[in-house]
Amino acid sequence: MPYVNIRLGGTLTREQKRKIAEEITDTLERIAHKPKSYTYIAFDELPHEQWAIGGKLLDDDE
Repeated sequence: MPYVNIRLGGTLTREQKRKIAEEITDTLERIAHKPKSYTYIAFDELPHEQWAIGGKLLDDDE
């Protein structure tokens, strides 16, 4: 059973999540031969203040 966790700074719309979930599920079915009903996807959306790159928080420039 594939489990995919997508963690990102900021948020996605419901439509963006739906499209991403469809694409990932289709890819796993096509390439890994995993049935769509076996694929679980979780979205973790975190505020930019929770992420840092190169020593700077993502919200430092906001």
